Amino acid sequence: MTDDIDQPTNAPEDQSPKRAGFVALIGEPNAGKSTLLNRMVGAKVSIVTHKVQTTRSRIRGVCMAGRSQIVFVDTPGLFRPRRRLDRAMVAAAWGGAADADIIVLLIEAHRGATEGVKAIVDSLKDKIPRGTKVALAINKIDKIKAENLLRLTESMNEAFPFARTFMISAERGYGIDTLRDWLAEEVPQGEWFYPEDQIADLPMRMIAAEMTREKLTLRMHEELPYQLTVETENWEDRKDGSTRIDQVIYVARDGHKGIILGAGGETIKVIGQQARAEIATFLERPVHLFLQVKVRPNWLEEKERYSEMGLDFKDGD
Repeated sequence: MTDDIDQPTNAPEDQSPKRAGFVALIGEPNAGKSTLLNRMVGAKVSIVTHKVQTTRSRIRGVCMAGRSQIVFVDTPGLFRPRRRLDRAMVAAAWGGAADADIIVLLIEAHRGATEGVKAIVDSLKDKIPRGTKVALAINKIDKIKAENLLRLTESMNEAFPFARTFMISAERGYGIDTLRDWLAEEVPQGEWFYPEDQIADLPMRMIAAEMTREKLTLRMHEELPYQLTVETENWEDRKDGSTRIDQVIYVARDGHKGIILGAGGETIKVIGQQARAEIATFLERPVHLFLQVKVRPNWLEEKERYSEMGLDFKDGD
């Protein structure tokens, strides 16, 4: 009889098939789509503010969940468009939803089934290809009583045949793992679209511009953020390991330029410091950020500005 010999054991490598798919996050402005995207991806790739209509283009964030790659499409909030930019944003949102493998509709628990939410649900029936799975994510559940949450869940599922309903808090992280695990199982089998360590498919120039625009949006008056855009005009990776970034802030009026600059240039200085710090953290290298403010009265009607934002100018017609 031989003595038992301990053999080294290695955990078996996961041999389950790879999965990859696109998941569109839709909802009214400020429903929490950008917060959810950033939570899923584990880094800030989408602008987050308390102001509505801040996400302008379809921002893709990449989340790895086991053998599944979930590519989130954070669409602009769906609302009643009034201007060319509004119409292009709404078209981008529905375009992102129609192209997705799975759609997640986010609604705010405390606001419930608003007229805007009802309009989105009605549009889902017409604008989404037959067979596309749609999940409901009720966000900000800490702001509502349990009995009211149950009634909201029942009424929403009576209005539309959602594949699943999730109770989440995107800000606090509650319920996020459950939603992620379900999506990981539901996306189609197939090879990954992006390298495993890539978190977004936006060019770094655009991510940097979005970060600066977020700081502007948080700082400026209510009416101003939708009258400005930020473009990265120059990007230089230097031999010393730092990066020089030159950005232009386009505004529609001379008065807006004065607001952004502030007395003695103090406001833009603070915005520049905040944006530079965030970009440097994201890039993990020193950043030299230079901001200019230019007045272009008709930038909202310029095709080039829409291309820089990742929107289709024709969608605004």
